[in-house]
Amino acid sequence: MTDTTPQYDALMEVVRARGTSRAFKPGPEIPRAHFELILEAARHSPSGANAQPWHFIVVTEPGLKSEIADYFVSEQRFRAKQKMKFPTPDYRGIATAPGVIVVASDFRWTRAFPGFRDDGSELGEMYRENAERILLQSVAAATMSAHLAAAALGYQVWWITAIGQEKAQNALKPILGVPDEISILDIMCFGEPLKAPYTRWKKDIGDIVNWNRFDMDHFMTTGEIDEWIETRRHKVMYKDAENVD
Repeated sequence: MTDTTPQYDALMEVVRARGTSRAFKPGPEIPRAHFELILEAARHSPSGANAQPWHFIVVTEPGLKSEIADYFVSEQRFRAKQKMKFPTPDYRGIATAPGVIVVASDFRWTRAFPGFRDDGSELGEMYRENAERILLQSVAAATMSAHLAAAALGYQVWWITAIGQEKAQNALKPILGVPDEISILDIMCFGEPLKAPYTRWKKDIGDIVNWNRFDMDHFMTTGEIDEWIETRRHKVMYKDAENVD
């Protein structure tokens, strides 16, 4: 690409350096200042109505990390018993991750967004769904900023999201003292990787960019998506980009 700027080049260096690791080297604790730098980046993220509907829980106590890891290990075993064919990592790595940040939000902030009506009407329901999307997009923006800040500090990051089900909320909230009104959305683990992270496969820019109108060549049928899940998902999740095909 041409016509870049030094600031863009520096940004893309961080973006490309951001990688996924699920096992980290044991070693010194993450300095408190680094947690604060990471969350300072998250704090400056955009959000609907500038509501900033996020909370971050920095977990440093080894016992708490182990309890969180235990939940995910049990969830992994449950999925295996249910024959859910989804490739999963070794969640025991949460317990030894030097940095752990839990990302949470309060869905009552949806009241701040356009068109919110808590009256049970069809119009209210339509805008309730819109408001929830705004909230999730807002928290996702803050989470991504935190990931990039961690990468800029030289860390690799593990993004853990399998916590939408009520069972997960009921298990994790008491561990962290989270009130019922708050929802845990993500967990971010980071540190120096135990081994060099692999290069993640990315779609070509021509496969995702549409100019003015959606390019139907990019549209996939349900059958094509199912085939991708069956034949390629496990490759793009855990293999180096060079070994995907």
